[in-house]
Amino acid sequence: MTAPLVALVGRPNVGKSTLFNQLTRSRDALVADEPGLTRDRRYGFAPFGGRQVVLVDTGGIVPEAENLEKEIVRQSLHAIDEAALVLLVVDARAGLTLEDQHVVDALRQKARPVLLVVNKAEGLDLATAAGDFFALGFHGPVCTAAVHKQGLDRLRDAILDLLPPAEGNLDEAPEGTAEDAIRIALVGRPNAGKSTLFNRLLKEERAIASDIPGTTRDSIEVPLEWEGRHYRLIDTAGLRRRGKVQEMVEKFSAIKTLQAIESAHVVVMLMDAHAEVSAQDARILTEVAAAGKALVLGLNKWDGLSPEQRGAFESEVERKLAFTEYAAVQRMSGLHGSGLGELMEKVHRAARVAFIDLSTPALTDTLEALVRKHAPPLVGGRRPKLRYAHQGGKNPPRIVIHGNQTERLPDSYKRYLVNGFREAFALWGTPLELNFKTSDNPYKDRKNTLSERQYKRRQRMIKHDRSKR
Repeated sequence: MTAPLVALVGRPNVGKSTLFNQLTRSRDALVADEPGLTRDRRYGFAPFGGRQVVLVDTGGIVPEAENLEKEIVRQSLHAIDEAALVLLVVDARAGLTLEDQHVVDALRQKARPVLLVVNKAEGLDLATAAGDFFALGFHGPVCTAAVHKQGLDRLRDAILDLLPPAEGNLDEAPEGTAEDAIRIALVGRPNAGKSTLFNRLLKEERAIASDIPGTTRDSIEVPLEWEGRHYRLIDTAGLRRRGKVQEMVEKFSAIKTLQAIESAHVVVMLMDAHAEVSAQDARILTEVAAAGKALVLGLNKWDGLSPEQRGAFESEVERKLAFTEYAAVQRMSGLHGSGLGELMEKVHRAARVAFIDLSTPALTDTLEALVRKHAPPLVGGRRPKLRYAHQGGKNPPRIVIHGNQTERLPDSYKRYLVNGFREAFALWGTPLELNFKTSDNPYKDRKNTLSERQYKRRQRMIKHDRSKR
């Protein structure tokens, strides 16, 4: 059964996002004392008396909207169209305003059931707070103070009373939330084309796509089914360099983007192929690498570039982002849809590699072959000895190597081992971590410490004596 959808609408800054967070028991929506913070639709599940309800947070509806505001209003009206019930949120302290009346007029054209929610009513006489709004003729009103969690139980009861009766299995998971769903975070600098790609993959105008940098402020996550596979797709705000992140809202947006990276299985880093590879691109990818996430580089806006421009951009990527040599690369256009099938295939492959199972015998055989081909260099007259390897973790894959004096291995040799394991097991698209464990000589703390050769000889003698018995 599809859970009923309830849309929160109203003019800017009446507390819709705070109410959304309280009812969904989350902190998913950005909240600040700033009008127009919410721009895209945000969906969340809320348990109402054992019944699953989908809540939709929307941007403020304003009269005579232009440019970006016009897109925000369009998103809000789309949420009303698909809703089974609309919550009209108003500000008790401001009373009924002309902007509220504009929202009311828009709702009357949609012919949807409307429940009036009079928010920010803390400390007010409820009858007085609701008095201005009775004449609107909607269901309710219900007085709340979302920031103080007041009136929420009354609101839940009123919502359930107005929703159509439940049918089917109420405990059924919503579509697209399969347990094996791969979480994909779209990241990059502002105006790299993340929201355009987001909409193209979903085949709907789900996020506002604009040429204005910084249009997306919040991280939006939705289910996606592609070629029979389940995903969770996350559109994020563009990450600017820290010197330009000044507003508190933009700082919160950056935090939400970093959280999206942390929660993702695969990160798709979009880069505008018409722009130069910048230090900020490298900083973003450093965050992705530090989080140990599988990575696909999407060279976006590839259409329209000459062969010379394409070659120059690829050379720049190789030179400035050499530390992401493990990443899969896809040349594409989110706007025109070219390369999207290949992109999703590389995302799926990268996720599969991030969770790969590696057997101990295969890893040890590979380690021995790498050592035979190129032995560890002598350090202080002694050569570190590598004995065997086994898997120590996933996402990213982690290989644990046991031996003697492993702490003496130079970084260049560790890189050699990483490249060798990556080639042997086709571990492309994900970082690969090596952990080294040095085996202790049990006689090392004695006054006359045995050398490694003496220790081995003694062990052979002990084994020989036991076999004779």
